[in-house]
Amino acid sequence: MAEAKVAERWRLFGAECDERRRRLWAASEAKTHGPGGVALLARVTGLSEETVRRGLVEVESGERLERGQVRRSGGGRRRVIETDPSVVEDLDRLIDPATRGDPESPLRWTSKSLGKLRTALVGMGHEISERTLGKLLKAQGFRLQANQKTREGSQHPDRDAQFEHINETVKTALAEGQPVISIDCKHKELVGDYKNGGREWEPSGKPVQVQGHDFPTGVPKAVPYGVYDIANNEGYVSVGLSVETAEFSVASIRAWWEHLGRDRFPNANRLTITADCGGGNSPRVHLWKVCLQKLADEAGLELELCHFPPGTSKWNKVEHRLFSFISLNWRGRPLESYEVTLDLIASTTTSTGLKVYARLDPTIYTKGSKVTKDQIAAVNITGHDWHPEWNYRITPTGQSS
Repeated sequence: MAEAKVAERWRLFGAECDERRRRLWAASEAKTHGPGGVALLARVTGLSEETVRRGLVEVESGERLERGQVRRSGGGRRRVIETDPSVVEDLDRLIDPATRGDPESPLRWTSKSLGKLRTALVGMGHEISERTLGKLLKAQGFRLQANQKTREGSQHPDRDAQFEHINETVKTALAEGQPVISIDCKHKELVGDYKNGGREWEPSGKPVQVQGHDFPTGVPKAVPYGVYDIANNEGYVSVGLSVETAEFSVASIRAWWEHLGRDRFPNANRLTITADCGGGNSPRVHLWKVCLQKLADEAGLELELCHFPPGTSKWNKVEHRLFSFISLNWRGRPLESYEVTLDLIASTTTSTGLKVYARLDPTIYTKGSKVTKDQIAAVNITGHDWHPEWNYRITPTGQSS
């Protein structure tokens, strides 16, 4: 009967106690039962007799602990780095074998998950759990990290100076109320029920079903060419059906000017354009400059061109002010048709007020268009004093350069 009453009190009280309170409660009950009390409380509570006896010592000594403290200072299991100091050195060699000079590391060419790290450490004579290993990694300054794009290959010696030149050119144009646009072509996208990178909230167990292979041939492709208006924080994307060429690039700029730019800048006489050094808007492509001359004549605008040095296109504003947000907006959604592609592009917004417009360019462009010497000679172009191959001005025919 006494044991049943103790068991009932334990059921009502024990679950609400921390480790120290359970120990002291069991010790107090055992003391009131006299001989055999320790064994009785061990049976009822599931605590070991040693734990109950340790509680008796604490009760009889009147020892007090700090508020919230469960064990005496120094109590509990010792840290792994105290019992096994060499585990840290071996872990360093596993995480970064190239830096630590260990070409024979078992994880040199495999992923370094907690499970594989633990297996490797156990094989080296260490006893450690995955949970403890995770804590040890964080304590040693390790974190899960993805690759970071920082290397730009062989950098041009005037890279930074060109950045400054572009910045000054853009600041001057904006201060004068002249339009400044950043342009580039986004990578081609498959049109159809094909996988699109990223994840989106969907009902549990019901992901959007797409094709099992996303490297088909002969399927439609979307070629988005972006024009980003720096002053108005607006994007204009022409979605092509074929390939990126100089004609397509200039057609995209022309479409922006006709649909948005002319209204946004009614008093403009100069259009400043920043672009990278590759693709259809490469300064080395003769057709690019011939098409720009035609645009300058049609719009009556002086075109100021500044190109980013090779390998630095990611610094162009269209990349991180427009394309990055479009990618976020359509993440995890298959671009099932051109209409869906346009809708997703045009619905892209940001908390800073970005607006995006989109149009379909049905023209089929082809590569390899030839440019005659007369066409090249007719381009009214003047290079800047600083790197004229990157920075130049194209004025309408009949105007002095």
